[in-house]
Amino acid sequence: MDRNDVAIVILNWNGKHYLQKFLPVVIENSKKHARIIVADNGSTDDSVDYLEGYKPDIELLKLAENYGYAGGYNKALTMVEAKYYVLLNSDIEVSKNWLTPVLELMEKDEQVGACQPKIMQYSDREMFEYAGAAGGFIDFLGYPFCRGRIFNTLERDNGQFDTIDNEIFWASGACMLIRADAFHEAGGFDEKFFAHMEEIDLCWRLKLKGKKVVSCTGSRVYHVGGGTLPKTNPRKTYYNFRNSLWVLAKNLPAGKFYMLLPLRLLLDDIAAFKFLINGSFKDTIAVKKAHIVFFSKLFLMRKYSKNANESVTLVYRRSIVWDYFVRKIQSYSNLPVEKFS
Repeated sequence: MDRNDVAIVILNWNGKHYLQKFLPVVIENSKKHARIIVADNGSTDDSVDYLEGYKPDIELLKLAENYGYAGGYNKALTMVEAKYYVLLNSDIEVSKNWLTPVLELMEKDEQVGACQPKIMQYSDREMFEYAGAAGGFIDFLGYPFCRGRIFNTLERDNGQFDTIDNEIFWASGACMLIRADAFHEAGGFDEKFFAHMEEIDLCWRLKLKGKKVVSCTGSRVYHVGGGTLPKTNPRKTYYNFRNSLWVLAKNLPAGKFYMLLPLRLLLDDIAAFKFLINGSFKDTIAVKKAHIVFFSKLFLMRKYSKNANESVTLVYRRSIVWDYFVRKIQSYSNLPVEKFS
C-alpha cells in the first residue's frame, strides 16, 4: 500500500509536552507506511513553533481556534486526501509495526468501516486503558463500556479477547482507523458534541450504513489518558452525561427513545446523588447541567433521527449499571454473551 493512502492525523491543543514525548516515536514507527499530519487546534502555547521544526517529517495544519475534538477533526480532514484516516491522540505511544495489522484487517474486508487497536495504559502496559481498551459497546440505555473496562474497573490483558469475534459497537477516538469515504459519507463527527462520545455517535451511523466496526487485537498502543480533560474534571462529567443522552436522542426511534428516557434520567440522578455523598459536588452540578442542556436541545437532536432505528447489532440488552453496581459483574468476560444482539 502506498504511504499516501494512509494519513495519521494528530489533533493538538496546547499539548507541546505530549508532542515532545510521543511525536518522535510516531514518526519513527509510522513514516514508512503513512503521512503524519498534526492539526493544531488553535493552541496558545508554543506547540506550533515546536512543530515547525519537524518539517518535512510531518505536515502541519493550523486551525484558527479550538474547535474541540469533533470540530477540529472535521475541519482538518476536509484538507486531507487519503484512503484511510488514522485519528491519533497526542498522548499515545505507538508500538513498532502497530499500523500493519490494522491496515491488513481493513484491506481484507471492505465492509469494515472503522477499526481500533488494543489501547493499553502507558503507566502499566499490561492493563487495558479507560478510553477504548479492546473495543467499545453500549447498553440499551446508552451507557458505554469496553472489553477490558467497565466503568472505572480495568482488566489486565491476558489474551482473553484475542480469539473472540472482533466486531464491536464503537471504536475509540483516541486511536481509530477509519475509511475516509465512510467518514465523509456518514457526515463526520457531530460538532455539537464538542468532545467525548462523538465517536460512538459516528460508529452508530456507520453501522446504519452497513459498515462494521472492529477491534484489532494484533496491534497495541499505549495511552496516557486525560491529556485534555482529566477524568476528575467536572467538565468531563458534563460532556459524558450530556453527550450520551444526545447519542440516544439522535439514533433511537421515537417510541423506543421516549420509553427508555425516564429510566435513563433516574439512573443519572442516582449517579448525581452518589457524587454528592462522595463529596464531588461539582460533578453533581455537572450532571444536572447536562440534563438542562440536553432538554434545551432535545427537539433539535430528534430532527437528526429520521434514519434512526434499533436494528444495529451488538447493543447490550441489559443495564450495565445494574450488572456492575448491583450484581457486581466487573469484568466483560463475565457478562452474558447472549444479551449482546
